[in-house]
Amino acid sequence: MRSEIMPGGVSGLGSSDGTLQYTPRTNPGLRQVLGEFSTLTDGLDYAARGITGFNFYSPRGVLAHVLPYWELREFALSTGRRLINSGLKRGSRVAVVAETGPEFMAVFFGCQYAGLVPCPMPYTMHIGGREAYVERIAGMLRSAHASAAVTCGDLEDHVNAAAAAAGVDLVLTHEQLQALPEGDVELEPFRADEQAYIQYSSGSTSHPKGVLITQRAITANTRSILQHGLKIRPIDRAFSWLPLYHDMGLVGFCLSPMMGQVTVDYLSTPSFARRPALWLKLMSDNRCTVAYSPSFGYDLAARRVNAAADDLDLSQWRIAGIGGDMVRPDVLNLFSRNLAETGFDSRAFLPSYGMAESTLAITFADLEEPFRVDVVDRAQYKLSRRAVPANDVKKLDPEKVRSFVVCGRPLPGHDVQICDGAGNLLGDREIGHVRVKGPSLMAGYFENPAATDDVMLDCGFMDTGDMGYWLDGQIVITGRAKDLILHNGRNIWPQDIEWAVEQVAPLRSGDAAAFAVESADGQDAVVVLVQCRLKDELELESLRRQVSSVVHRTSGIECEVVLVPPKSLPFTSSGKLSRAGAKSRFLSGDIAEIAARKPAVAPVGPLELAAAS
Repeated sequence: MRSEIMPGGVSGLGSSDGTLQYTPRTNPGLRQVLGEFSTLTDGLDYAARGITGFNFYSPRGVLAHVLPYWELREFALSTGRRLINSGLKRGSRVAVVAETGPEFMAVFFGCQYAGLVPCPMPYTMHIGGREAYVERIAGMLRSAHASAAVTCGDLEDHVNAAAAAAGVDLVLTHEQLQALPEGDVELEPFRADEQAYIQYSSGSTSHPKGVLITQRAITANTRSILQHGLKIRPIDRAFSWLPLYHDMGLVGFCLSPMMGQVTVDYLSTPSFARRPALWLKLMSDNRCTVAYSPSFGYDLAARRVNAAADDLDLSQWRIAGIGGDMVRPDVLNLFSRNLAETGFDSRAFLPSYGMAESTLAITFADLEEPFRVDVVDRAQYKLSRRAVPANDVKKLDPEKVRSFVVCGRPLPGHDVQICDGAGNLLGDREIGHVRVKGPSLMAGYFENPAATDDVMLDCGFMDTGDMGYWLDGQIVITGRAKDLILHNGRNIWPQDIEWAVEQVAPLRSGDAAAFAVESADGQDAVVVLVQCRLKDELELESLRRQVSSVVHRTSGIECEVVLVPPKSLPFTSSGKLSRAGAKSRFLSGDIAEIAARKPAVAPVGPLELAAAS
């Protein structure tokens, strides 16, 4: 085995014939330590004593870069010296485009060694194109008071435009950064009582909130994930296509594996979106044991795998984690059915609950147990704010029940409460506000005390903004409090409407967005945007009637059904539907309707553009 220097200063392991070989899954002679470190650099220093590391695959599934932890450490130290030599001062914020590749890893960990605060930024452009991307990045740069931005070459013009708008003078591509001299620089890594990075929540817009994570918070969360949530074993090998600018991708499948010396195989998020089945093929080829995805990822892969499932072996996949959005039992069942012949065991599904404000993880379901679904009476759920178990008759009628996946127990040292609006603790099956407390909590929103005060309570708990209930000591998440639709004195969860609508053929998961707007008479009206792939006018009208009917049957309300083209609805980086984004684009006219209909809603007054959840 020999080391080959690749473009940009990145090296990888090569065989005697010049082909790359991925890093192994184990470290012979090195005891596995699961997160027992006080800083990220302590963790990388230890991981660098072994031969495991990161492997990056091309959109075609070919191994493109190999970065063992020992080499990542050298690359990070070199990059840290270059950053300091560029004129940056210790404690400065460095925004970095989080493309899935060795260069991002070098900058992120280089900042750790140099005492600089990395701020991962989105790599992919969302709906809205260049202008929306530039605005979003400019907002992050301003929020972080960034001193520098580092970008990949294909986004250089966009990041330069954002930096100019935000008043950031230093913008470097990875190639330009690596061309800088290291100089005679003595690095001062972050200490255990200092900062680690700033994470921008998935719904960030032009006024984003940067979640400030400390070394104590990240080490506490990665330790709990490795030891208690996933119970990592020496032979585990992870796989991820999750974006590295999102907490699940960064913490779950970059920082945590490194802190446990676990090898990770990467496929970029755009590559997964184009070829979802490639995720499963690479996992099969590499015998990976741990991977995570929001519901939509499992849905995409299950629908695209088709005949390719015959050649897959997923029998070693022991943890199929799911989180990042509302966990969909129908999606998990579809994936299990379509992948059964590959040896995939549905007991591998591991529902969990977390958020960037708690670094990442808050609760995990029990490993190696079938995922648990709680089926509740929809009418009682709406009227009494209680999750009353559905009786056997109602289970036969999906319009009269609601199914929730149980998301497990809090991590050790973390406390979760379910409270009513007055702060009173609630018991089993009583739906209320979810609060969390523990060593993984953020230090606050960076330079935004007002936003921090909005969520951090005097009692030390943080209001997550989520709603849920207890079930035998495990938490069930029912939705976001701020997404509630108040209609004629009733509380209506938009997820109820959306999930009912998505059962109408030929609609799919993620095709509906429900929200309330002010009508001409000053009353709230419910709008349902439906992504539609039909062309025939009669079929369009039939679909509109079916959607309207199912909403009336399941929620007891009249709604305006707006058929929009595919890919019209905005989603956050974690795959969550952005109802606030969908609402604002509908009201501003940015979401075009497929076919004309009589307008039922005429919004009046100024538009309040809320941040995405």
